[in-house]
Amino acid sequence: MKLASLKNGTRDGALCVVSRNLKFATVAYDVTPTLQAALDDWDYSAPLLGTLYEEANRQPHGSRWFELDTAQLAAPLPRAFQWIGASAYTSHMERLRTARGMAMPEDSRKEPWLLQGRSDTLLGARDDIAIESADVGLDLEAEIAIITGDVPQGVKREKASEHIRLFMLANDWTARELVSSELTRGAGLFHSKLALAFSPVAITPDEFGAAWDGRRVRLALEARVNDAMLGAPHAGSDMQFDFSTLIAAAARMHPLSAGTIIGSGAVSNRDVSVGVCSIAEKRALEQSRKAEDLTPFLGFGDRVGIDMRDASDDSLFGRIEQCVVQRDARRKPVDEAGNSELSAVIDAAI
Repeated sequence: MKLASLKNGTRDGALCVVSRNLKFATVAYDVTPTLQAALDDWDYSAPLLGTLYEEANRQPHGSRWFELDTAQLAAPLPRAFQWIGASAYTSHMERLRTARGMAMPEDSRKEPWLLQGRSDTLLGARDDIAIESADVGLDLEAEIAIITGDVPQGVKREKASEHIRLFMLANDWTARELVSSELTRGAGLFHSKLALAFSPVAITPDEFGAAWDGRRVRLALEARVNDAMLGAPHAGSDMQFDFSTLIAAAARMHPLSAGTIIGSGAVSNRDVSVGVCSIAEKRALEQSRKAEDLTPFLGFGDRVGIDMRDASDDSLFGRIEQCVVQRDARRKPVDEAGNSELSAVIDAAI
């Protein structure tokens, strides 16, 4: 099942069911208004949404269905009760810390590092990233994220994956020039984590087919900058801490509420030939080779693309496509005519 949130002038958007090929959608007004509401009562909502999904995949017709334009979508969860960032791929952490002259913590391979971050305003897949200055070392971090249902405190790793409701792709925008000073203070990353953006749709685990083994997603994650491939590391390889481990670690001391988002951290492989999912990691590799010129961080006008494709080379989530703009000069995500046309479709469906 594929779900999305349509921008409708409210903070949480309108929950939509999207066809598998990402071409058609309908507002799930007759089931539940928002994705968070669906997560709060998943046992009731999921079967009804599943019925709509079956219809979506049978060449839907009628006034309630419309052609999907991902520019009209917010993040699947436009705001969330909790975002927990992790470092599931230790090769990413090792390379960045080596470049900074920092040793790896002794427990780095025993349990995942977790960071609780801002989640009150999450960006859609086509929303620009607006910054005031281009000298902050703006970087992408392409990763996989899960949305959980209610997770009991102390859940065992063997049972943890049962609480995964949905998957998304994520871009954890980071100001690299601010990271070192925040790490030195020892209070965690705050100003350096600028924003989070998510794929157009969220998908249930069964959409992966055989690529989901219950703990890891065994597909490549593509990251591009200005249409040039930055990397396509395999998400199932070199994942030191799988999603079951991340959930169990996050719920060790307290329960997690439905709608909690947990990110894997930048996907990274030890095989450098597959590339990377962040510019900082690419610079770290260049530094280790003593390259004269390091890849620059992002500036105004640069574009970022993140995608994951299935065995048939079809996009599973839709593509994250974002542009770096100067604050207060960002473009409108949807033109007025598009909004009017879409409103007419929704009004007719309701």
